[in-house]
Amino acid sequence: MKVTQATPAATATRTSSKLPRVAAAGAAAALVVLAVSTPAFAHVTVQPEGEAAKGGYAVVDFKVPNERDDASTTKLEVSLPADHPLASVMPQPVDGWDVKVTTSKLAKPITSHGQKIDEAVSKVTWTATGKGIRPGYFQKFPLSVGQLPEDTDQLVFKALQTYSNKEVVRWIEVQKEGQEEPQNPAPSLTLSDAAEGSHGSTAKGASAADSSAEDAKDAKDAKSTAAESTDSSDTTARVLGVVGIVVGAVGVAYGVLAGRRRSGAGA
Repeated sequence: MKVTQATPAATATRTSSKLPRVAAAGAAAALVVLAVSTPAFAHVTVQPEGEAAKGGYAVVDFKVPNERDDASTTKLEVSLPADHPLASVMPQPVDGWDVKVTTSKLAKPITSHGQKIDEAVSKVTWTATGKGIRPGYFQKFPLSVGQLPEDTDQLVFKALQTYSNKEVVRWIEVQKEGQEEPQNPAPSLTLSDAAEGSHGSTAKGASAADSSAEDAKDAKDAKSTAAESTDSSDTTARVLGVVGIVVGAVGVAYGVLAGRRRSGAGA
């Protein structure tokens, strides 16, 4: 029986032939992971600075990351929800960007602070005046919004992101409950419930203030009464003192006259 032993050169050859396949498989797996994770990282999102409570006002930031390696983001267009129009929308200036606010007529007027409003901001557009958002960077675009609706748990803002190479990414897909996140989800703002008893707390605070004011008034009245009582006592004491002096003087005078009469009678 003839046994053939593998030479070191042959073993090295077989090993080296496997390396490209292993490397290719690893690279493919890495690309799959990158393809899955990149969209989630590159979403245009909206988050409140602090809290966005129903019925209140909030400052919200639209965070725009650049997901391209060879182009810059040069424009962002944000459409405000038409089903829940906001009476007040004010952008904060952002260095290197021009901002345009577009208003539209409302199909159904709304009432805010007792005033009837028939038009509201429907879109806000930021346009870069310089290089925009370069690859590897992100930018925040703040908006002050209100009064936030009380009949919904979230507001959806559809957005368009334009690159310097004229590519437009449409972040307009609405997330549906129970389904996977869409490829280009629209920025969604979650609204928190208004603090329970917030109006009651105000009333309670007002009652406490009224109670404190009443207590202060009672204390002042008591102090005034005490002062009046003290003044009255002092006045009475002074009157009595004067009366005593007068009575004493009368008594002395009477004694002197009586002594003179007795002396005259004895003579």
